[in-house]
Amino acid sequence: MKLRFLGGVDTVTGSRHLLKTDLHRVLVDCGLYQGVKSLRRRNWAAFPEEPASIDAVLLTHGHIDHSGYLPVLVKHGFKGRIRCTRSTFELCRILLPDAGHLQEEDARYANRKQFSRHHTAESFSPVDDITASFSPAGHILGSACIRVCHGGKTIIFSGDVGRQKDPLMRAPTPLADTDYLVLESTYGDRRHKDTDPIEELATVINATLARGGIVLIPAFAVGRAQLLLYLIHELKKEKRIADVPVYLNSPMAISATEVFHRHHNEHRLNAEQCRDIDAGTIYVRTVEEAIELTGRRLPAIIISASGMASGGRVLHHLKALLPNHRNSVLFAGYQAPGTRGDAMVNGADRIKIHGEYFPVKASVHNLDSLSAHGDYEELLAWLQQSHITPIKVFVTHGEPRAADAMRKHLKERLGWDAEVPELFSEVEL
Repeated sequence: MKLRFLGGVDTVTGSRHLLKTDLHRVLVDCGLYQGVKSLRRRNWAAFPEEPASIDAVLLTHGHIDHSGYLPVLVKHGFKGRIRCTRSTFELCRILLPDAGHLQEEDARYANRKQFSRHHTAESFSPVDDITASFSPAGHILGSACIRVCHGGKTIIFSGDVGRQKDPLMRAPTPLADTDYLVLESTYGDRRHKDTDPIEELATVINATLARGGIVLIPAFAVGRAQLLLYLIHELKKEKRIADVPVYLNSPMAISATEVFHRHHNEHRLNAEQCRDIDAGTIYVRTVEEAIELTGRRLPAIIISASGMASGGRVLHHLKALLPNHRNSVLFAGYQAPGTRGDAMVNGADRIKIHGEYFPVKASVHNLDSLSAHGDYEELLAWLQQSHITPIKVFVTHGEPRAADAMRKHLKERLGWDAEVPELFSEVEL
């Protein structure tokens, strides 16, 4: 069995790993590159393997940097099956048409014809000489680590791994025994702040409302938006913030929230808590409603995608709210280099949106402690809980410094043989 790294190395996006046996080829994740222009250009380059030669795709979860390239793969000849958890299937039905853009028909076809849904831990065969199973990764709804077996050898792909004590998602399940491990390293070189995210959130909201301003929270439609709605609901219930309107202005986030409520058995909230959050949120569904909200000047909390301010309805809110010092823009997690979110968090005094520059007079904050990725200490704790001793670990899905730091942690703390692969490199397992 051979493993080729087609993406998700030297960066935190574009995850794509190809497994080859004598008979079949299976792609694990099929993500889009995001962030700086040099990375996004990779989305338009020819796929390094013939799509028609790939027999199956396995998805760790639904985020676009792990699934968004599927429409292009289908467009260029992929005809195999796509295997994922049930929740990931539902989220991909929402996310893929958006990622498809000009390939929307292909995205809809992939959703309609090629997906197979599986329960976690249920063993299945994506092709006849490989068996695979999912285990909960705790990152977002439906996220899973994938264990693949062939010819007496096993390899686990971590996908994105969640937090040990996330307010919303359950902790990642310890891994089963494996010979090889492909491990993410988004936070391989840093720890999350040891602060209470709900207290930080309350502080920003209260300071902004005291100025008569609006709190704008750019948020990822899947995962982060639902977490923020929950935390704001809790703050209101405890009367720690004023009872101002809370708007969710993202059709994708609204649909994802509905999926989240249907699958409440997969996270920490029960059905009643989900209903309470739903009742306390104003969903902005139509373009007309979104335009009206953009003109609002009275205090409110607005959650809108995308989480790094790279696109979506949040851009219109930024144009309206950034020039006013009364307002606040509150980011909620990692901001990839080259994004507007990264620029604002690092002190940019103006931001270019739709070809025009807007002054950044609103206060800008980042709740890094709300990240859905475990930091390196959390990853190490999870690996120790797993009681595994892999022959080799391949460290991926991290900026170069973070990936190399994670490699060193694995060697120094666990005594494991780890390496950071290069893009398009191939190894024999």
